[in-house]
Amino acid sequence: MSQNYTTVITGASKGIGLATAKRLNAIGHKVIGLARRKPDRSFPGEFIEVDLADAGATRQVADNMARQYSVSHLVNNVGISRSEALEDFDITQFASIIDLNLRPAIQLTQAFLPGMKARHSGRIINVSSLVVVGLPLRTSYAAAKAGLIGMTRTWASELATTGITVNAIAPGPTETELFRVNSPVGSSSEQRFLQRVPMQRLAQPDEIAAAIAFFASEDASYITGQTLFVDGGSSLGTA
Repeated sequence: MSQNYTTVITGASKGIGLATAKRLNAIGHKVIGLARRKPDRSFPGEFIEVDLADAGATRQVADNMARQYSVSHLVNNVGISRSEALEDFDITQFASIIDLNLRPAIQLTQAFLPGMKARHSGRIINVSSLVVVGLPLRTSYAAAKAGLIGMTRTWASELATTGITVNAIAPGPTETELFRVNSPVGSSSEQRFLQRVPMQRLAQPDEIAAAIAFFASEDASYITGQTLFVDGGSSLGTA
């Protein structure tokens, strides 16, 4: 692959997305971030404000970017999660969670795929979640993130001879701004998460970004269709 990397990251304004942007920018990638609002602090690259919950707006931005840039890497990170008990399950919320976690990944991949194929190179990295192994109160989110792993394996199979790899990262509990809104330091919510982590600590966003950067690298050129759990051992079972 050419060293002139252009990387698009969705959900790039904070948390894992912003950490990934910083890490990839530091190693020479031209980074383009997508999210509803620009980050509160400076962004290490270009930033496009777009509501990825809007399919029409997503398609327009994706098509414009495909014409303007030679996108070599795509990190599908945007997502949404809600806590929901099965007996209180809301089918309308289910549809919106499935949509935002999956549809933008499809639309952006479709837009950039012709260019990647023409250059015989590309990296598609999907950000899934530990919830795919089972976590209470996460029916919609687990279904969406499991779907992302299924798409990862399907796309990897379809694209295996094109020079394009497709892999997924499944983070465990990560200390992002959103996590801290819902689980303040010392709260019972934080403790419930930590009880599931053998390392007994949360991930830092840059630790997830490091795994994404590996899949984005030349060193991962023979790896495709895989899901890497970056979770402090959480997928092994309860600590």
